[in-house]
Amino acid sequence: MPTYEYKCLDCGKEVVLFLRLQDHERGSVACPSCNSKRMEQLITSVMAKTSRKS
Repeated sequence: MPTYEYKCLDCGKEVVLFLRLQDHERGSVACPSCNSKRMEQLITSVMAKTSRKS
């Protein structure tokens, strides 16, 4: 499940959320602290985990 980082525009809290793609595309994100729907997605880097083959 993809992770997304958001910042609440009402209380200022930054959170990392695990969302299904459908929920992210719908924009149905609410702040876990104040329940506000005014959330801004933050730009973050991507980390890939690979296995080393011998």
